[in-house]
Amino acid sequence: MIKVDDLTKEYPMGDSSVKALKGVSFEINENEFVAIMGPSGSGKSTLMNIIGCLDKPTSGSYQLNEQQVASLDDDALSVVRNKDIGFVFQSFHLLPRLSALQNVLLPLRFSSSETQETDYAHELLNRVSLADRYDHRPNQLSGGQRQRVAIARSLVNKPAILLADEPTGALDSKTSVEIMALFTELHRAGQTIILVTHEEEVAAYAQRVIRMRDGEIVEIEHNLGECNA
Repeated sequence: MIKVDDLTKEYPMGDSSVKALKGVSFEINENEFVAIMGPSGSGKSTLMNIIGCLDKPTSGSYQLNEQQVASLDDDALSVVRNKDIGFVFQSFHLLPRLSALQNVLLPLRFSSSETQETDYAHELLNRVSLADRYDHRPNQLSGGQRQRVAIARSLVNKPAILLADEPTGALDSKTSVEIMALFTELHRAGQTIILVTHEEEVAAYAQRVIRMRDGEIVEIEHNLGECNA
């Protein structure tokens, strides 16, 4: 599904450049749950942005479903981001004036999918245990509930890959466990998940952990997954 080979990323800084990624290579298969872990400045978020087609590498190869991403134009990349990849962020990115249901439906405004879209959004909110919160706005929801809305929104286009960037970073420990249990449930149902984190407790839910430091992969660790259960 994903194949990254000798990927580099450099950012210009004055007369020199900063190397955020230095020859990164790995593969992620369909239905895997993988965590990318490392301290601040390790390159994990840069890598996530490239996987999510939000940024382009300086050199190297990135294949998504056997297609070279570098060969795609901006319109094709937009389609990939909207249809093939779902995004979950630490800060939720919900629109404050919209209800939970309206926030979940938002990505469908940019796609051609219209069939039973409201019914499916209801189904997703039920799935993330928000059946009684359809009409609530973000300021009427707890942090964990807002993240559940964001997860439902990320799934509304039925993406092949779910990318989660520090999804528990703004949550307390109890709510973090609940959100990770939800990711585990999604993975058991067949969802491919790639999660960026700096927390060992969160990475323990994944089947594999790609550990990064200073723009390089220093270890790829195989877990039992599901918090080593």
